[in-house]
Amino acid sequence: MAEPYRLVAANFDACLAQHQERALLRFLTCGSVDDGKSTLIGRLLYDSKLILEDQLASLAGSSGRRSIDFASLVDGLAAEREQGITIDVAYRFFATEKRKFIVADTPGHEQYTRNMVTGASTAELAVILIDARKGVLTQTRRHSYIVQLLGIRHIVLAVNKMDLVGYQQASFDAVVADYAAFARQVGIPGFAAIPISGRNGDNIAGRSDAMPWYSGPTLLEHLEAVEVDVEADATKPFRMPVQWINRAGQDFRGLAGTIPSGVVRPGDPVRILPSGRTTRVARIVTMAGDLELARAGQSVTITLADDIDCARGDVVAAAAAPLQVSDQFEASLVWLDEAPLLPGRRYLLQTASTVLGATVMQIKHAVDLETLGETPARTLACNQIAVVTLRLDRAIPFAAYAECRTLGSFVLVDRESHRTLAGGTFHFSLRRADNIHWQPLEVRREQRAAMKAQAPKVLWFTGVSGAGKSTIANQVERKLHALGYHTFLLDGDNVRHRLNGDLGFTDADRVENIRRVGEVAALMADAGLIVLAAFISPFRAEREMVRAMVPDGEFIEIFVDTSLAEAEARDVKGLYRKARRGELVNFTGIDSPYEPPLAPELRIDTMCCASEQAADQIIDALFA
Repeated sequence: MAEPYRLVAANFDACLAQHQERALLRFLTCGSVDDGKSTLIGRLLYDSKLILEDQLASLAGSSGRRSIDFASLVDGLAAEREQGITIDVAYRFFATEKRKFIVADTPGHEQYTRNMVTGASTAELAVILIDARKGVLTQTRRHSYIVQLLGIRHIVLAVNKMDLVGYQQASFDAVVADYAAFARQVGIPGFAAIPISGRNGDNIAGRSDAMPWYSGPTLLEHLEAVEVDVEADATKPFRMPVQWINRAGQDFRGLAGTIPSGVVRPGDPVRILPSGRTTRVARIVTMAGDLELARAGQSVTITLADDIDCARGDVVAAAAAPLQVSDQFEASLVWLDEAPLLPGRRYLLQTASTVLGATVMQIKHAVDLETLGETPARTLACNQIAVVTLRLDRAIPFAAYAECRTLGSFVLVDRESHRTLAGGTFHFSLRRADNIHWQPLEVRREQRAAMKAQAPKVLWFTGVSGAGKSTIANQVERKLHALGYHTFLLDGDNVRHRLNGDLGFTDADRVENIRRVGEVAALMADAGLIVLAAFISPFRAEREMVRAMVPDGEFIEIFVDTSLAEAEARDVKGLYRKARRGELVNFTGIDSPYEPPLAPELRIDTMCCASEQAADQIIDALFA
């Protein structure tokens, strides 16, 4: 009885080995709404004989029809089946005799563009579907532009629903010509066009008798035959972002990560970035034992010959071809959030292995997907694509996305909610990042403060218009001056006469207003002054941005609190009346939001506290 079991085991091992040797292709389907992406994948799985009979019976029974709803093989969410749309990214694995596949079915609705970006981020090939009746639509252009932006070189143009245009070659040729003109404009070098019918299976896995004029491969034949250069990354210089410091034992310290490009051997000279220190690789450690060589795509732990400081987020690179290190970049950005991008606001930027603060300093231009022209933009709305300049809190090692997808890509994240706001790719380091350096100064901020015999502070008064910020700040400065302290008061109205005279009251302008004032306040604090700043400053993010500009303990947030009704009743300047009449737009509290502080150092309720009393309360707290 042992012999048959050995035979079965041997056959199983041979089958497993054969399966592992097949190349893997990751691809996605994308395009506009109702172009048939889910139906195409379902049909592909069905024609490849990869659907179990009980699953087919279940789908046919649930649909109440004899025909199979192929989209239901992919759309797994209840909301997707109820509405007949794709919402989330659906991944499916399947294999043929020639190749293994992981396909990402991405949604076509504009509001779910972020999910399409997710599916495209790891794909090597994109199948862009177009309804033969509708032709190239705006969402087709958007998805194609993102595919090109993310460096996906292999593109299949699947002209779907040919059965609904009578399988006419003229309809197919017109769509292909239209798309080819668009592709040339966005820099797509080439694509394979295939006429298909997802519902009927024409040219999916088998050749169509209804389109004898088409002599090219079926979709499955093309997917099996397309040449993806899996060794291309291995020919590039070695890089490995450090994702974890492996302390497997008391005497063991390894740098763990996935190699995105190049090869590495024990003894190879490497450079640790951003520090720039050099050493050699001592060992390449895996669970299966030490390796003599590791290449792109492998996850390994390497040990170094010298005891060099290296932390998570650093990059180990070939010493002969080190990465650039910079804190300012030009980048492409796909904005994915409902709230607009506001230049000047601080976000979190997440790369392959590190998270740090980042600010979009300028939107150089947005991309008009209809004309592909460059359009000026002060902000970005959801799903807009633009070229921007970024400034980071510190310098990081990076590569242009065209050179390394892992080290050239990033996402922007909201600092409070941690929502993913945007996906982006680095182009290059800005020249000024290399040419501008901090000049060492002999007189330090501590010496300036000591000469004045005081501790620098930034007293930040925030609240709605009419709350009493300027009145109280003026009282506080008068009392401090009488006590012999060196102060300066920055008032919201006063700075808009000159320093910020070019700014309006849109959300983007408010962000820039506070950024500039924060920089001025930080410089004054460096000079040893006690700075008082009275600004509505409606957004928490910008108040926290200013807090981060000065050393810990120097920023004191003072929430001058009053009800909107009370502030409107005071209305010394008549601004609320103008806002109510529609003569003043973007007015805080009326048609623009105010985000009250969550944990201010001081809260002053001006409904039950006179300005003189409030000033005394602030001074008592300041010197407590």
